Amino acid sequence: MFNDIGPLELVTLVVLAVLVFGPDKLPKVIQDVMRTVRKIREFSESAKQDIRQELGPEFKDFEFEDLNPKTFIRKQLDNDELGLKEIRNGFDLKKEMAEVTDTVHGRESDATSSSSGSSGGRIDMTKKPGDSGKDDRPPFDADAT
Repeated sequence: MFNDIGPLELVTLVVLAVLVFGPDKLPKVIQDVMRTVRKIREFSESAKQDIRQELGPEFKDFEFEDLNPKTFIRKQLDNDELGLKEIRNGFDLKKEMAEVTDTVHGRESDATSSSSGSSGGRIDMTKKPGDSGKDDRPPFDADAT
């Protein structure tokens, strides 16, 4: 609840509370605040139980924390039914980027040269000398604009 408060800030709050309420009334104020926090927590838990009962038995393991988008996505990605861990472990980003860089610069990469000489289903992205005279753009029509 107070994860962001440092020791200096905590001391400042205590001193401020002593100055505002006085040393005589401070214990009673702390008790009242703690009682209020406890009642709010009880009310929250009661409301959660009521919602779970109204949803029915198929939602008995429903957690309200799952409504947070981050938690929902993390839970779905950790689910091993999709096989995402195998895909994530089988994908080498550095190797793929090196192959793309080599293809762009027109160099033969180690992965393609070590294969059986075929492109292995890869697309050749280099320009052919025979295609340099051919214009791939459609003709410009000044009246159409």
